Amino acid sequence: MINYNEEYWKDVETAAAHVLDREKLFGSSILITGATGMICSSVTELLFYMNKKYHAGIRIRLAGRSRERMQARFYDFRDDRDYEFMQYDATSDNCMKTSADYLIHGASNANPAVYTREPVETMLANILGLNHLLKMAVETKSRRLLYISSSEVYGNKEGERPYREDDFGYLDILNQRASYPSAKRAAETLCIAYGQEYGLDTVIVRPGHIYGPAITDTDSRASAQFTRNAVNGEDIIMKSTGTQLRSYCYTLDCASAILSVLMKGEQGTAYNISNRDSIASVSDIAEAFAGISGRKVVYEQPTDTEKKGYNLMLNSSLDSSRLEKLGWSAAFSLEQGTRKTIAALKE
Repeated sequence: MINYNEEYWKDVETAAAHVLDREKLFGSSILITGATGMICSSVTELLFYMNKKYHAGIRIRLAGRSRERMQARFYDFRDDRDYEFMQYDATSDNCMKTSADYLIHGASNANPAVYTREPVETMLANILGLNHLLKMAVETKSRRLLYISSSEVYGNKEGERPYREDDFGYLDILNQRASYPSAKRAAETLCIAYGQEYGLDTVIVRPGHIYGPAITDTDSRASAQFTRNAVNGEDIIMKSTGTQLRSYCYTLDCASAILSVLMKGEQGTAYNISNRDSIASVSDIAEAFAGISGRKVVYEQPTDTEKKGYNLMLNSSLDSSRLEKLGWSAAFSLEQGTRKTIAALKE
């Protein structure tokens, strides 16, 4: 759980300063699904900060399945005062009815262990859940919907050049793990289709590998496991050779990028979210966590169950030039982000 201390709010303040055209959000309403997840919880905290610091008057609506989980995640804030809770299940075409100037759809299984176990629910959240929001946005004449996709839509390609937004490689759609990237691809097309057929303004972001203190105990991603090892004073356990190339981005940087694209992104366009100074191999980030915690990296053989959840992309590094041309830049380096993550969780 995030410790809402002075140090953390200083980091939120730093990230908020990197949100482009943030004043355009003032006085508007925004609906966020997946608000208790790592990425959207950071987006929500930036909005909370703007309301407190700048008296922005942003009306925040947070959609989820559990009011109790929402209250526990944002324990320093109050439902019906700082935000409005909306009952919502992204895996069904439910009847949540509300209106908002801006919508951010972040509700999705992002945990490899979960979406290999629940591939049906993973696909439904990204397609049925999104379709419900798109229809609602058309009916209520929302200004814009932002869809949070993934770097996994790119599939596999040769070479180590970072992916640009118009690059696409091979994706084995019959692989048991394909529910996640396949659903993300279909959802992006659905956003574009609504724009073409109904004139709805949509934008898409494709985050790389996001890390930070908002990880959960059940998150099975490699960076989350490294984080827990470091916080617990354990050696960092590697279950692969670690040569896979990834784009890492601190969660508050990812949040500032999302709000920047919401405000300045071009309609019908996708934007990679990546810190150009944090492109590293899996073994590099393992060594970073080990160095900070004074431990070593230990290699172990993965179980068959663990192998099923592995990202098959040897290179998922992202070119962030399109995002940077909007004026966005990251605030936290890989070293700063890993240090802040461990320090925050140790508290």
